[in-house]
Amino acid sequence: MRRVSVLRALLITDPLIAIATILFASLSLAVSLFDPDKRRQAAIARGWARVLLRVSGVKVRVEGLERISKHGSYVFVSNHLSYMDTPVVLASIPVEFRFLAKRGLFQIPFLGWHLARAGHIRVPREDARAAIKTMNTAAQVVRECKISLIIFPEGGRSRTGEMRPFKEGAAFIAIRAGVPLVPVSLKGTREVLPFGSGHIRSGTVTMRIGEPIPTSGLTDRDRARITEEMRHRIVTLLEEQTIHA
Repeated sequence: MRRVSVLRALLITDPLIAIATILFASLSLAVSLFDPDKRRQAAIARGWARVLLRVSGVKVRVEGLERISKHGSYVFVSNHLSYMDTPVVLASIPVEFRFLAKRGLFQIPFLGWHLARAGHIRVPREDARAAIKTMNTAAQVVRECKISLIIFPEGGRSRTGEMRPFKEGAAFIAIRAGVPLVPVSLKGTREVLPFGSGHIRSGTVTMRIGEPIPTSGLTDRDRARITEEMRHRIVTLLEEQTIHA
């Protein structure tokens, strides 16, 4: 519930963000009535993210876009530092994708309504059997709809800024869907929106996209190995970014 209360506070304390969220979510809900493949809603969500970043004074520097295809399907895997991670990724990666989102986000007016109508996938954290079913559904959506997913495999934001161990769900989904895993590193989102804060600060965020990891020929037995490899690649992207800063 802490996640929901902080997001509510953010919408309340920043009128421009609240207005943009209400307008774009309302437009998305209206469009959803004649948008069965969810593509127009995805475009509207990307527009919302770009407006949110602009009104907040947050600039995003993106590296590595040449490593992915706008028409490809992937499971993007990113470190998770801040609530700003979601709009940064949404605004900056030019492919259509869905999120695996916690139940609390679906309870927020307007934002939650959009998530439900736009095809984002609710994750039941307390029920292991339901979670497996959800991951199989996510893999099916990626495979059949030719879209991508973005997953934060730490299971939540890092309180300290240090990357936590990764859960294996992203590897499970990518292997079942037969699509590449793509490492993504985010740096700077914690500074523009610190843990527990409801106030966004202006600043610059850097997002780096690493080389995709093919999953063709892999099985469920490879989940642990490929998960650890993804974490190592993201750590390397962050370290290289620090060296060159």
